[in-house]
Amino acid sequence: MGIDAPELPGHCRQGRACAPGDPYRSTESLRAAMQGRMTIQRYKQDRYGRTIATIAGNKGDLSCWQLKHRQAIYKPKWDEGGIVASLCPAALD
Repeated sequence: MGIDAPELPGHCRQGRACAPGDPYRSTESLRAAMQGRMTIQRYKQDRYGRTIATIAGNKGDLSCWQLKHRQAIYKPKWDEGGIVASLCPAALD
């Protein structure tokens, strides 16, 4: 919820403004954060049927982790109720 990460090659449709960055580094960063027992807080499904949620483990919230390590960008219009903004305000600076 509330973030956009770089797309793997060939996954960004033509005409779409996809998140900048290296998708492989972003994936590795996420793997590094996924330690211990993971908890998920589901909020809804998007129009494509994907779960919109926050996920956390021993390293904290994964959205905050990716933002802090500059492996994703914050999308306020995707952050319903400002949930991500309230979880990790320092990562949004």
